Amino acid sequence: MKRLLLITILLLTGSVFVLAQEGEGKAAEGKEGEGKKTEEVAEVWKWANFAILAVALGYLVMKTIPPAFKARGAEIQKGIAEARVIKQDADKRAAEVEAKITSLAADIEKLRVESKAEMQAEGDRISKETAAQMARIEAQAQQDIDAAGKTAQRELKSYAAKLALELAEQRVRGRLDDNAEAGLVNGFVQDLGRLGSGSKN
Repeated sequence: MKRLLLITILLLTGSVFVLAQEGEGKAAEGKEGEGKKTEEVAEVWKWANFAILAVALGYLVMKTIPPAFKARGAEIQKGIAEARVIKQDADKRAAEVEAKITSLAADIEKLRVESKAEMQAEGDRISKETAAQMARIEAQAQQDIDAAGKTAQRELKSYAAKLALELAEQRVRGRLDDNAEAGLVNGFVQDLGRLGSGSKN
């Protein structure tokens, strides 16, 4: 369609250009009578070209515009049908929302009752767990106290024994003089010698 229009416009433009050149050529020859005829012929050709162009354009317009209007009308009808479907869907959703709003008060009250019962049950469970945990902590603390008491008693006995040994050592050292100490060492050496000779036999 566009190609046909373009070809028609090019043909008309070309014919007008050729006629204008012929008219100029003949006018240049200086023949006044022929020049007038040429101008008249050129004028006729111009009007003929205009008429052909007008008819071609009218044909193209009549061939192009009605289908375009028809297609546009179909698009509009399709849009109207889609709008009706969307409106029906929106009305349906609005009705559902209104139904939900009317039942909302009852749902809220139901949720309140359920949440209150759940909170009470959770509070009871937490209280029981807390009591059990406290009992475990007390038992563990008692075991730790008993273990710490036993450890302290062992350490105290060990410390008392160590102090007793140190005190006995100090008393023994206080009673021994150099002669007594030398006698003890000599006696110990003799005992060792006897033990050595007895083992050889």
